[in-house]
Amino acid sequence: MTTVRIGVMYDRDWAPEGLPGFAREVEALGVDDLWVVEDLGWNGGVSAAAVALGATERLRVGIGITPAPLRSPALLAMELATLARVFPGRLVAGVGHGVREWMVSVGVAPRSPLALLEETIGSVRALLRGERVELSGREVRLDGVRLVHPPVEPPPVVAGVVRPRSLELSGRVADGTVIAEGHGPDEVKTARALAERGGAGPDHTLTVLAFCCVDDDPQRVAETLRPQVEGQGAWLGRPAEEVFTVSGRAGEAAERVHDLAAAGADTVVLRMAGPEPARQLGRVLEALGR
Repeated sequence: MTTVRIGVMYDRDWAPEGLPGFAREVEALGVDDLWVVEDLGWNGGVSAAAVALGATERLRVGIGITPAPLRSPALLAMELATLARVFPGRLVAGVGHGVREWMVSVGVAPRSPLALLEETIGSVRALLRGERVELSGREVRLDGVRLVHPPVEPPPVVAGVVRPRSLELSGRVADGTVIAEGHGPDEVKTARALAERGGAGPDHTLTVLAFCCVDDDPQRVAETLRPQVEGQGAWLGRPAEEVFTVSGRAGEAAERVHDLAAAGADTVVLRMAGPEPARQLGRVLEALGR
């Protein structure tokens, strides 16, 4: 049976003061990862990661994702280095394009999103390795910047991307790729192939986000997930019924996790929907034999 890390998302709609308790609760359940979100107007991703790391002892915490246009690569590297020094081996840093409309609304939309993402990830990774970075790029300029306290163990920097050219770019410049909610096994295979076309090797990780609702009543599952699948379907440009979810009875949800793992997912991050998210997560973990 394919081994896969299991993560859970702290949903952007949940109040930030609930994060420490939730982090401790899911750590006690035995989950591998907790992922936090940075969407414009919701919570700060780096600060949320710090809260989750400080509240737990072993959980790996992923930032999914920081929009590259919102952050200077130098500042982002400084923030990530601080967390990686204090919590070595427990951080994954996700970076992405950001939602174009949101970036326009705060006046930071780049001329070339692809160039900005490539230059951001490349320079952040170099800074985290302790290198002195000189870059006069299309979107990023760094004039001899170096971190005074680079991490002993640089955290992986992964790209949260969707489109083919961005997936190829991720394979070329990032340590891994984060795939948005709604993508099923066939699309995970395609994402892996595109990342490999860009240059990804066997160590390039795939993290797949997935909506999750566990209930023995199929009608309740469908009603609970309807807002998520309709909204994500509209964003992805597909009918709601084609939005992949990890849902159903606990055993059915576990099988869908296995399907994603068999397609190449290294980590599956569950975005819980409905009441008692930790209880639902516990049922999935039990069905997976955790």
